[in-house]
Amino acid sequence: MNEKEKLILELIRKNPFITQNELAKQLKLSRSAVAGYISSLTKQGKIIGRAYVLPEPSRIVCIGGVNVDRKAQCLSALQLGTSNPVTVTQTCGGVARNIAENLGRLGHSVSLFTVIGDDQEGQWLLETTSAYVDMSQTAKLDKANTGTYTAVLDEKGEMVIALADMAIYDHVTSDFIQKRWSHISSASMVLLDTNFPSEVLKVVIERCRQENIPLCVAPVSAIKVKKLPFDLNGVTWLIANQDEALALAGVEDGNVEAACEKILERGVDHVIITQGEKGIIFKNKKGEHGALPAPKIEVIDVTGAGDAFISGFLYGIHNGKPLVTACQLGMCCSIITLQTKETVCSNLNEQLLKQTYAQYFSREV
Repeated sequence: MNEKEKLILELIRKNPFITQNELAKQLKLSRSAVAGYISSLTKQGKIIGRAYVLPEPSRIVCIGGVNVDRKAQCLSALQLGTSNPVTVTQTCGGVARNIAENLGRLGHSVSLFTVIGDDQEGQWLLETTSAYVDMSQTAKLDKANTGTYTAVLDEKGEMVIALADMAIYDHVTSDFIQKRWSHISSASMVLLDTNFPSEVLKVVIERCRQENIPLCVAPVSAIKVKKLPFDLNGVTWLIANQDEALALAGVEDGNVEAACEKILERGVDHVIITQGEKGIIFKNKKGEHGALPAPKIEVIDVTGAGDAFISGFLYGIHNGKPLVTACQLGMCCSIITLQTKETVCSNLNEQLLKQTYAQYFSREV
């Protein structure tokens, strides 16, 4: 920034609603000159949004899906080819959205970049998520329905099958990201799920690499993980379950260690693979590697547990914790979610996460 830009930024910081004419008068400049400086500051990410909203240094940006989650829980053993008695619940969903809400509940400033339909479901998602997440960058599309995700769970709460209507994401182009890049580039960290088209994922990864913005990728599913580009330089952390990791690496014999190596070879800095009740494994370019067993708990519902792990992990990283501690915090966030029927636990907060960490890892965080 030059000296004039620094002066303008300082005046805006003192009064975000100051007009260009007022700025011009105080700085003894023409209004058009002030407009030029403001345009430059906006492109640099130093000013975001209307009323000259300044970026928050600790803001996390989540990019990806938001949808209505419907869960049908079988009341007895599932029988194929016939009607099964179930209880149905409806909640807000979407990997990026879930992670954003979890982080918001943990006290972080979070923005979500996503798309919804011009329908009742979209409005409900917008209003509900806004309680914990900045939704100002959400685009409303009038020619598409808001995404829906329907999961069928067996009597034990384990997922049997999931059905997703995500056609709305096919309407997202790289222009959606480019127009909002000043907001994204001002973030301290970016979370990207793989709901959007390949071209969009590629643009986000490339620009984060170019601007040295820490980037975490959440693959969503074994099918959608294949939308990622081969060159993954720029991805700081890739957090996947076993099926997603094997699919991304093209490993067919179930060798998770080999999958880790192949993903690292494609440019990722850190790979973390979650394996349900087996725990997690992690490996990075520096040669650090390890495994953490999962604590034994009573599972009520697995939906949202993976998203919760990523949220707890990013909470740890954002607070300067080492990789192992961040993974343990991720596991604690999963534990909290696994012991509720909610996709995002409504009781989640920073204090509960710290208490859970102390309970399972016998020390304070």
